[in-house]
Parts: sequence; C-alpha cells; structure tokens
Amino acid sequence: MTTPEPVWRHREDTYSVLPARPVPAIDLGDDIWMSKGLSNSHMLPTTEGRVIVNCGMGFESVYHRAAFDAVDASPVHTIILTQGHPDHFGGVDTFRDPGAELITQANFFTFRTDFEKLGEFRQRNSSFAWAKQSWDVIARMMENGEDVKPQSSPNPDRMFDDELELEIGGRRLHLISTPGGETTDACVVWLPEQRTVLAGNLLGPLVGHVPNLVTLRGDRYRDVEDYVGSLQQVRDLAPERYISGHFMPIEGADVIDRLLATLQGSMRWLNDAVVDGMNAGKDVHTLMREIRLPDEYDVGQHYGKVAWNVRAIWETYAGWFHHQSTTELYDVPARAVAGEVVSAAGAPALVAAARARLDAGEAPAALHLTDLVLAAQPDHDDARQVAIAAHQVLLDTSDNFWEQAWLRLQLEQLAG
Repeated sequence: MTTPEPVWRHREDTYSVLPARPVPAIDLGDDIWMSKGLSNSHMLPTTEGRVIVNCGMGFESVYHRAAFDAVDASPVHTIILTQGHPDHFGGVDTFRDPGAELITQANFFTFRTDFEKLGEFRQRNSSFAWAKQSWDVIARMMENGEDVKPQSSPNPDRMFDDELELEIGGRRLHLISTPGGETTDACVVWLPEQRTVLAGNLLGPLVGHVPNLVTLRGDRYRDVEDYVGSLQQVRDLAPERYISGHFMPIEGADVIDRLLATLQGSMRWLNDAVVDGMNAGKDVHTLMREIRLPDEYDVGQHYGKVAWNVRAIWETYAGWFHHQSTTELYDVPARAVAGEVVSAAGAPALVAAARARLDAGEAPAALHLTDLVLAAQPDHDDARQVAIAAHQVLLDTSDNFWEQAWLRLQLEQLAG
C-alpha cells in the first residue's frame, strides 16, 4: 500500500503569506468565511451577529472587514483571538463594534505586552524577513488616500484558562487552550456540528513543517512537551476539517490525524535524541550537526529547522551556558580580540584559510574567519569577497524562509 504524500509537499510556502487585499471573502462551506492576509481572518455568521476569529494586522484589517461586510453586514457579536501575536490582534479595533465581546486565553497579556515593550527590538529583528510585504501595501494605501489603521492594543472582555463553551445565535463553539502553539495563550475553536477546528497558527504558519521552537526575530522558547500535548488535544477531537491560520483548509479525518501524528512523533523523537546526546556529553554544535530526523518523519523545514530546534531544546533544558569556555561567563565577545588575532596571524593568511575552508565545502567555518578579519578591518576587500561567496553558497543550498532572508540581508550589506 502506497503511503499518501505528506500534506506539506503540496501546500504553499512562506513566500505566499501576503497582506490582505481588497478581494472577496472565500466561502469555506458551513457558513464559514475566510479573508486571506498575513494571518487569515475568519467569520462565522449567526442569528445574533457575527463571530470573528482573528483580525489580522491593523493596516490590513479594513480589507478583512470589507470582505466580510459584503457577505454579512450585521454587527460583530464576538471576537476570538487564537493567540497574542500582532497579526492576530492588530485589527481588533476595526472589528470591535459597540457591545462586541473580545475573548482570549488567560495568558494573552503576556504576549501582547511582549510585542509592545519589545516593539523596536522585534521590528528591527524581523524586518529583514517581513517588512517589505507590509510596507508595499501600506505605501499603496497611502498613495490612494486610504485610511491606514494603527495596530490595536486590545484588552479582552473575557479570558479563559482551559476550555470555554459558547452558544451564539445557534452556533456552538468550544474554545480549547493549546499552550504548545506559537504562544502559551494559543487556543483553537472547535465547531462540533461541523467537525471543524479553527486552529490558527497552532502548527506555525506552515502546516506540516517542524515548529519554530524559537524564532530568529527573538521570542520566548516554546516547549516540546506542550507542543506534543496540544496536538493530542486536537487529535482527540477527530476533526474532519482543519482550518489553519494560512492557506486553504485540510480536509479528511485520516489526513489530519496522520499529519498531527507525524508532527508529534518527529518532535518526540527529536526531543529524546537531544536529551540522549546531552547525557552522552556531546556539545550542542555536535548535536546540531549530527541529528537528522528518520525518514519516517517526512516534515518540512521551510519555516523552522531541525538543527535550530536542537539548540532550542538544549537551551530550554539547560540555559545559555554550554560549558565550552570560561568566556561564556563574561561580557567580552570574540570580536573584541579580532584586532589582535588579525595582527598576529595577518589578514592575508586568515583570508587564505577562509578560502580553503570554503573550497572544502565548509562555508560556516569560512565565515568565522572572515568575521574576524572584517571586525578588525571592515574595508578588507578580499575578506569581503570570500564572505560574499560563503553566504551565496549557504543561500543556494537553503530552502528555509528565515535563513534565506537573513542570508540575502547579509549579501546586500556585504555588497555595500
């Protein structure tokens, strides 16, 4: 019997995640409507008014609302946020009609506040990957004289801990906390009559890919056991349709269960492999290099990476001190002695060594050497050319969104 092709192999990748546009809402059936954006927004019409699940970013929320209003212009009765990330709560003010109730999981403020108090830090650290998509739309809106809504900073009217059952205008909704998603305030919305789960970004933006246990922009670490447990909560529902935060729903109870089981198994296996390696005395870089998922776990790595998750798991268990060097304890980075190293060894010798490493297929090692030279002599052209070549090799062999975005940024900066 042939094993069905994994879901992730025939779904869009991160480059297809784009801001909302002024286009019609998509009818998903069972009177569930979707407006696509940086994180999709969903509308559930009821006889008492509309239920909105996630609101997009502030600037794109007007397009979400217009798309839904064209289908059903009744007042918004309830807004549900499946997590406290800005692409879910940014447009709340656009949807919050008088009397509308905003419902979140109890940990919502932790993540909303994180993004507000670390706003400059996270904007700076994520702009290389995400800013252009947003600013292109914002610029067009401003040129057209459209109202560009700022990000909302909403306060929920009701929060719940583990579960919350609602009946609104003839619709039954069951909200379930799933702290193993991208945030510990993550939740899913279960529609029992329709056997449908609106899961937001429980599996990250790309369904069927390894989760990002920590992002390159900087986030709180995400726990593997919570992730596995949250997926089990959804499996126990036996949904026949899985609506994620991006792209079209996944249909079929067997397909959904197989997807979730594969992701659970892969992360259990990875967690155990890291723990075994730690106990065996292997350092984190060795484990990042050695650990590969078995073939039975066919999962994508376009948003997160197994090697990055190895490090995240290690540091979740053991923290930042890796017991490799006394210098880890102090505030002096390696680049602080770059001048002395370059003076002692000579920049030409270090560049030659970097080129030899690159020729041997060891691009990261080559970058360690060019980093030293460029820290001491930022205008050293030979070192810069080797660094450009090393980044290009890494880019040519990468299929990960974040990694590619970072490598392109470095190439732009090195090119001057």
